[in-house]
Order: sequence, then C-alpha cells, then structure tokens
Amino acid sequence: MEIREIMTTNPLTARLGTSVFDAIRTLESEQIRHLPIVEGGELVGIVSDRDLLRFSHAALLEDPDAARTRLQVAVSTVMTSDPSCVAPEDDVDDAIDLMLENRIGALPVVDEAEGRLVGILSYVDVMRAARGKL
Repeated sequence: MEIREIMTTNPLTARLGTSVFDAIRTLESEQIRHLPIVEGGELVGIVSDRDLLRFSHAALLEDPDAARTRLQVAVSTVMTSDPSCVAPEDDVDDAIDLMLENRIGALPVVDEAEGRLVGILSYVDVMRAARGKL
C-alpha cells in the first residue's frame, strides 16, 4: 500500500517565526499532535505536542513569572530540523518501520519532484488503515 492512500493531505503548517505559544494553541484547537514547519514552501522542520510540552514545562519550572514571555520564542528553537520524510509513493510498511525505529509518531510526506509538503502520515492514519484488517 502506498502512503498516498492513507496520508492526511494538506496538513496544517506553521512558519519558522511562529511562537511556541501559537503552535501550542494550534495543536490544541485543531486536536493534532504534529505541526510541520514550512518556510518559502519548503519543509524545514516539525514540532510535536511532546516537544512543546517539554519546552513549556521547563519554562514553568525555571521561572513561572517569565514563562509566558519564554513561550513567545520562535518554534524554530523547539522543532526537529530536517526531519525524516517519506514520499507519497513510498510503501506504508517502510514508513511504519521508520516510525518505529526513530520512535516518532508522524512523518511529513514530501513530493520529491517539487520539493513541497503534500501531506503527513501519522500513527493515527496507519491505525485507521489497519482497522478491520487485523
């Protein structure tokens, strides 16, 4: 099965300058766990709810009074740069292996010919595809 068959298309994204606070709000309001970071149409990173949770908790523990200010830093300080990616035509089994090996919950899907983000494959997408087939 190809990734294009089960991926989430047109994922929400953020830009490098987006604040950590705004990224957290986006994840919460949209009920998603991963946010690709795009600049100039090109994928430059990804941030997860776990990345943001670790950062925000550290900010609160270090200085509760300054935590709000610290959450205004750019998401680029928290994101994973140059994340592992897959292509729409890649095999889902290979993507699952990559997710398990790297202990990650989602992979950006990039059209290699155009170099642009076309989707995201999350463990939820994989579980939906497997539902009823096991």
